[in-house]
Amino acid sequence: MDPVDLQSLVEASDLKGLLARIDRLAAADDWDTLVVLRDRCIEAVERGKQLWAVAQFTEYRLALEAPADYAGEVVKEGAGRFALGPLWEVAAAGHSWDELAPYLDEPRWRAFAAHERAIRGDSVDSTSIEADVVDVPLTLADWEPKYPVAEYRPDRAAFPERDLPEMQWVELTATPERVQEDDAAAALMDLAQVWIDESSGRGEARAVVGDARSAIRALGPSRVRLAEIDLQAAMALMTWVGASGGAYGRRRGTPVGRSGAWWALQCVLGLDEDAGAEPATLGIEAAGLNWFAWDPGDRVGGWNFHMAVEDPLDGLAWAVSAVDWK
Repeated sequence: MDPVDLQSLVEASDLKGLLARIDRLAAADDWDTLVVLRDRCIEAVERGKQLWAVAQFTEYRLALEAPADYAGEVVKEGAGRFALGPLWEVAAAGHSWDELAPYLDEPRWRAFAAHERAIRGDSVDSTSIEADVVDVPLTLADWEPKYPVAEYRPDRAAFPERDLPEMQWVELTATPERVQEDDAAAALMDLAQVWIDESSGRGEARAVVGDARSAIRALGPSRVRLAEIDLQAAMALMTWVGASGGAYGRRRGTPVGRSGAWWALQCVLGLDEDAGAEPATLGIEAAGLNWFAWDPGDRVGGWNFHMAVEDPLDGLAWAVSAVDWK
């Protein structure tokens, strides 16, 4: 690659030419030159040229496709901020833990990547990361699902969610008795908070004395589509929401979503932080809960999260509704 030719594309701010060059360099496994291109774009940004998107796209391609030593180098604070996903997740999608681990030094990104690889089925030694970065066990519990994970490609990404059963229309006639200042309702809403804070979303969650239908009614609708789901489907749905950034927000990653789902489950069960950290405790307690997916029908669009859960033993229920329009 002629350095002069490369620099001419940078000086001309030739976005089309630079993107084509990135594709050619990646196809040729010319990672050293791709790093040079990235560095020159960053330097040009400091001189006022609008090449930050090219620089970040270059880092994304390095994280996804380059050998692990190159991928590990771009997993750092501030890199790939506007990439299709957090670069630690991108790198973990394209490399095994054994490949990636020697090149991840920062404890936070190292732990996130380790949890991502464990979710994808990789064998990860828990002693190789700091345990307090992600506050859930590295190994999936036997009551957890196989979580849907991000699918990264050179030019796009997909974030599949778990399929839900067919829903049936139901009438909601109960007059709910609301519970104020409820931790579980707040935890359910926190899963989609990025949709509101960083995108165009809106949402709310309610806690009531009663059943799941009463909790949904407390949100306003009198007629919805409803289907009962199991704990695994509920955990997958909550994790998908917690991992996402919605339409325009920054994606947080599957391990972050899983941590949020564990916390929401823990709050629904009324367990304190220490008690809820034990997988066996959560699994046994969660067996007594009833979970539901629901939606208001034709008013749903974009990114949406509609779920309800009831605790028959305590006579309490919760429902959440969040939507982020594309």
